[in-house]
Amino acid sequence: MAAISMSCVSSQCLSLSSKLQTLSLSSTHSPNSSLKPLSFSANLSQSVFTQGCLSLNTLQQRGFSVVCEAATQKKADSAAKRARQAEVRRLRNKARKSEVKTRMRKVFEALDVLKKKADASPEELAPIDRLMAEAYSAIDKAVVKGTLHRNTGARRKSRLARNKKAVEIQRGWYTPTPAQAAA
Repeated sequence: MAAISMSCVSSQCLSLSSKLQTLSLSSTHSPNSSLKPLSFSANLSQSVFTQGCLSLNTLQQRGFSVVCEAATQKKADSAAKRARQAEVRRLRNKARKSEVKTRMRKVFEALDVLKKKADASPEELAPIDRLMAEAYSAIDKAVVKGTLHRNTGARRKSRLARNKKAVEIQRGWYTPTPAQAAA
């Protein structure tokens, strides 16, 4: 089958419309192709031929018959665009979650080192406070952007604070009041 330009095909098919009673559009390709078999009368308008790409195949058998194949051009699919957008969002969310996990892990590792250290002093909490501030910031950004739910962000910040408080209590740098101990 030879593909012919739009003007050539439309002029040939329209000039033949007076000779033909029925113009049959059918696909000779596999069932998975985008071409679908169609049938309609010979009174065709120009718009039918300008909507898609046409190929013309002529057969010589006792007279003259024309087989045209029509396929509409594929438009930008909104589902494909949504899939592209979802992929971009997935990668951004993955990066934000990874940053949150990394910053939390650094805080937990620093707290473990401080917990195991024999001669630790309260001044060694300053770098851990900076790490916690960075982790809080990463969690808050993820919540604002919608990557994490606000309750998840609050739970993770609480987990960091509880672990820091546990190290302070273990070291004796903090003593909870009786009202706080009961709660």
